[in-house]
Amino acid sequence: MTPASVTVLAGPTAVGKGTVSTYIRENYPQVWLSVSATTRDPRPGEVEGVHYYFVGPKRFGELVESGQMLEWAVVHGQNSYGTIRSTVEQAVAEGKKVLLEIDLQGARQVKESMPEAQFVFLAPPSWDELVRRLVGRGTESSEEQQRRLETAKLELAAEPEFDVTIVNDSVSRAAEELVSLMGLDEK
Repeated sequence: MTPASVTVLAGPTAVGKGTVSTYIRENYPQVWLSVSATTRDPRPGEVEGVHYYFVGPKRFGELVESGQMLEWAVVHGQNSYGTIRSTVEQAVAEGKKVLLEIDLQGARQVKESMPEAQFVFLAPPSWDELVRRLVGRGTESSEEQQRRLETAKLELAAEPEFDVTIVNDSVSRAAEELVSLMGLDEK
């Protein structure tokens, strides 16, 4: 498979998409990581414009209505997330290797509008490990954890829709495998 200009990384909640992306951001500066917009509140340590663009529901709706979103979705029945189209198009035009770290709904939308992209599914080593990671991060209430685990079951079933699966048994190994798939082996 020839590396695509755009690689989409998706997988179930708590699989470590953000952790793998952070590793890539810190170790592979030649990879352009898309920053998503979201209507949710920032978690401790998250920085505006680095981790997300935190926007209100009204502004998010305006972006969707005007066609400025490459993909977007309401995740876990609560908050909206999406990728601003112009930022991705500009990075591709500049010849950058683009990584979109998004949810399953968003990956499906990108597949419709950008089928030439490479689609990578990040999988947990096991269901028990996924549960341990979700509960262990301590950022959601027990009710929210249960909602996310129900969503994760559906997300795991979508693995066959992707071009490649990477098991996140080690953040550095998974990140390096992803960067290699993107055609960038050197740090």
